[in-house]
Amino acid sequence: MSTTNSAPAAWLTQEAFDRLKAELDHLSGAGRAEIVQKIEAARQEGDLKENGGYHAAKEEQGKIEARIRQLTTLLRDAHVGEAAADDGIVGSGMIVVARIAGDEETFLLGSREIAGDSDLDVFSEKSPLGAAILGHKEGDKLSYTAPNGKDITVEILSAKPYAA
Repeated sequence: MSTTNSAPAAWLTQEAFDRLKAELDHLSGAGRAEIVQKIEAARQEGDLKENGGYHAAKEEQGKIEARIRQLTTLLRDAHVGEAAADDGIVGSGMIVVARIAGDEETFLLGSREIAGDSDLDVFSEKSPLGAAILGHKEGDKLSYTAPNGKDITVEILSAKPYAA
């Protein structure tokens, strides 16, 4: 797995990688061209200090450029591969059902980008919970220290590969 700044690279399915690459290609090409046209049209309206359309277009341009940087870094450093093995061991790209502090929760372990538009909760492998359960298997009981200093108990009920 490739790493940058000693942090593990994000794991992505091929489908997620392709979807994000298409988004990057659009934003880098047509998306940039569209925002340049909006800025130019707003600039033609006159006084830039009080031109709401111009300021909105510049703000949108900033958001597009930030997303381009985010996607470029993510895709450059991503580990693209098949779904994790269906062996019950918690890993990146898996749907985990766990009893956390007495409550049953279902979430994806990995990147928000894998889940796309789904409303699935996502925990990074770098989060306290993600780091604690990574590599554990169904039936394991463990605890980890939350950012607020409390010890949280976790029981892994199931771990299955995510399928979009």
